[in-house]
Amino acid sequence: MKKQYKLLIVLMILICSCSKFLDRPLENQTNATGINYADLSTMYQPVSGVYRTAAKANPGLVHWVDLGMRAVRGDEFDKGSSPGDQSPLADIKSFSYGGLQAFWGLNNSWNDYYGLVIDCNSALLELNKFAKNIPSGDAKNTALYNQYSGEVRFIRAFAHLMASRVFGNVPVLTNNDSLTTVAKKSAADVRRFIISEMDAIIPNLEDARPNQSAHVGSVTKYSALLLKAKAAADLAGNDNGSSYWDAVIDATNQIISSSKFTLYSDFYQLFKMPGKLCNESLFELQYTDFGDNTSSTVAPDAFWPFQGPGGDQKGSPISGWGFMPPTQKIVDFLTARNDLVRLKTTIQYCGVNGAPGTFVVTPSGDKVYGNSNGTKYFNGKAYLPANQMTADRTDYGSNNNVRVLRYSDALLLNAEAKVRKGQNGDASLNLVRSRAGLVPLSGASLQNILDERRAEFACEWWGERFNDLLRTGQAAATLPNFVSGQSDYLPIPQSQIDLNPNLK
Repeated sequence: MKKQYKLLIVLMILICSCSKFLDRPLENQTNATGINYADLSTMYQPVSGVYRTAAKANPGLVHWVDLGMRAVRGDEFDKGSSPGDQSPLADIKSFSYGGLQAFWGLNNSWNDYYGLVIDCNSALLELNKFAKNIPSGDAKNTALYNQYSGEVRFIRAFAHLMASRVFGNVPVLTNNDSLTTVAKKSAADVRRFIISEMDAIIPNLEDARPNQSAHVGSVTKYSALLLKAKAAADLAGNDNGSSYWDAVIDATNQIISSSKFTLYSDFYQLFKMPGKLCNESLFELQYTDFGDNTSSTVAPDAFWPFQGPGGDQKGSPISGWGFMPPTQKIVDFLTARNDLVRLKTTIQYCGVNGAPGTFVVTPSGDKVYGNSNGTKYFNGKAYLPANQMTADRTDYGSNNNVRVLRYSDALLLNAEAKVRKGQNGDASLNLVRSRAGLVPLSGASLQNILDERRAEFACEWWGERFNDLLRTGQAAATLPNFVSGQSDYLPIPQSQIDLNPNLK
């Protein structure tokens, strides 16, 4: 276990001196010897290891099949590629779950989320060993221990949110010793766990934007406030009188009133190199190619190529596998709203109506050719222009970060919660609309705000559209073949049930 990993933390590069903090035995066996837990200057290393795991696949948050399973259930993505290529994703799209438990991607997704949870639990044990060496009265290192533990607990909570949004009733795993015995919690109880965790860690996290934090890009109290708001909104659902909407208002008001966050002015560039770790970011997964074409990259597996335009792109780095193209439905929705900024950002074109042998030119000057599947579109939010890539790099999306939590989400949740509680949500809503070049609304309705969320987060990778339809009770009326109570979540993999019968 003597691997070394290059890890991007902040806008600087750290080399983790040993893999003890990165490659953890899955069931918490004794790690490699030689860690000096009395050296408190190295206390951050378990935390950096967790950030590295979160930004990986197998386990981690960015495996391409996990993206597909999360997002294809909404009405903004088609499966893409050829019909037989990863056909279970088409079954998920049509809510045909029979026989799905044998799909390799199902077990892969489970292991990615819970592998990250296991890594977080191990990191917390490592931090506890450091804590035993903090002298009584050492306020500085005590505060750092509490902060670092909070950062890890945030990532663990986010992994639980993703697992529950995909699988519904899932375990809350806080002890790796119970891996094969832990029972499921209801999806609602998972959200309550997340809220409780955020309430516990918020006082200990940095009072800063992530791009202002000591380790730039780290989780801060505002990241935790937004995660709390998202969990509370899931719990509140359609209950306009719910106290959980009060929790959403309180959490998002704290983010807004901090005056630390602003919407990035150029929505198109927000998802490209200029928008990395901007003042809109509350949490990003960070990557680098080290600014040259010879180093190994720190990259999100095939996250970007999976969404890139398929077919023969004639040597262009703007190429990929042809999965997850935007649907005609989202194109028509944005067009009907005259939502031109978001349309240009979200929708990119493959040739002339996808026809092989034809090409179109993107706003940045890249040629994109049609393909044998006739796919018309590819995801513009996953598009990194060649002129923003490091010279001579050919790996699509190299050097770009994956955006996870954004200030616009806080603003729109704030607006929604206020309208549901009989208040006016126009101020927060119109900040988002103004950035998109849309006229302000007066006396905005709940549906106005939900439509704004649909437009703002169209074709992003965390499944926001499907989750919004689910939590607001609109899924059955919007998604063909969706049956409430049956289609809400994917089945837990049979292999996991075999390992832990409590998951039945």
